[in-house]
Amino acid sequence: MSQPPQKVTPTDDPLPEAHAVEGERFATGRVATFAAGHAIHDTYTGFLPPLLPAFISKLALSKTEAGLLTVFLQSPSILQPFIGYLADRVSLRYLVFLAPGITATMMSLAGVAPSYVLLALVLLIAGISSAGMHAVGPVMAGRMSERNLGRGMSFWMVGGEMGRTLGPIVIVTGIGALTLEGLPWLMIGGWLTSALLLLRLRDVSGRPPSPGQALPWRSALPQMRSLMVPLAAILVARAFMSASITTFLPTFLSEEGADLWWAGASLSILEAAGVIGALLGGSLSDRWGRRQILFLSMLSSPLLLFLFVAFNGWGQMAMLPLLGFAHISVTPVIMALVQESYPENRALANGIYMGMAFLIRSVVVVLLGGVGDLFGLRQGYILSGALMLLGTPLILLLPQTTKRAGER
Repeated sequence: MSQPPQKVTPTDDPLPEAHAVEGERFATGRVATFAAGHAIHDTYTGFLPPLLPAFISKLALSKTEAGLLTVFLQSPSILQPFIGYLADRVSLRYLVFLAPGITATMMSLAGVAPSYVLLALVLLIAGISSAGMHAVGPVMAGRMSERNLGRGMSFWMVGGEMGRTLGPIVIVTGIGALTLEGLPWLMIGGWLTSALLLLRLRDVSGRPPSPGQALPWRSALPQMRSLMVPLAAILVARAFMSASITTFLPTFLSEEGADLWWAGASLSILEAAGVIGALLGGSLSDRWGRRQILFLSMLSSPLLLFLFVAFNGWGQMAMLPLLGFAHISVTPVIMALVQESYPENRALANGIYMGMAFLIRSVVVVLLGGVGDLFGLRQGYILSGALMLLGTPLILLLPQTTKRAGER
């Protein structure tokens, strides 16, 4: 006897069966497309550090005021837990698709902002767009990674590091060719990227496979405390060094006598090495364990920072790739640890982590800028390395994971 036809519930996704693909294998092409969109997006957010010396000169800013510009760009990340909570229940994929175009527009307009207030507003809008991208994008890519979550987060982070590698080169080249007033032309690349994401990923669902399994936030948050509390402490220990070698690296080298091109290119050298580190870090943590890779990074990075400060010229250039590789390699490891720890609320957990990371970093950038104003960035660099070394034992407070991602 034939069965009656079943009723199909409509969704906002053109091909709802895309959920089935997520559990079968590592979807290399789809994950790589997410990573490419992340790369272009972060190319534009990577404009800010090399622009800081120009803003300091143009608007007569102190280092503390310059550090606050990073806060305006990153403070909207406090919205990421709320965005992640929604993403565990409904499809928010268009936040990912449109983010490159919106962020590109705002960051390209930053060069022509006539006042500090308008510059802050432009960066704030870019930060809201970036918050949506980083709250939802890694979770969508993670669902396509199946059991190789560390590898998937490596792909995602490689995209981000490539963007931050290209960003300084693109912006210093753009200033040379177009001047600050001509930078709005650069927004075209962001909108082309948004169009590509819409075209290539139109059949990828932003909806969780089983949204009904997500725990209410009142139940989920207490369960996350055992991971998020020690992780927050680790993020504080790492944030000073992260701000030193990214946000203030061009400014530090400018103070040491480097010209604008070398100051900007140094950040690209650091981030290029970070691409390799990000690619290997997550994949190795799938095999060797998350805590082991995190420990190696937190121990080696400050030692390399001390050598970087001690050297000059070619010595500093030799340290930059090692420093970028060691420090940046651990980011996909932390992202994989967070997502695999709470599979029922993956987007919420990722949003909380990303929100904490960006919020902590924003505060630390201002503090480090204040240290630079009072004592000089060289002393700020030494302090940053010391704090990271002191924070290394905090890794012991993280939950244990086995070599295989997702197993306890």
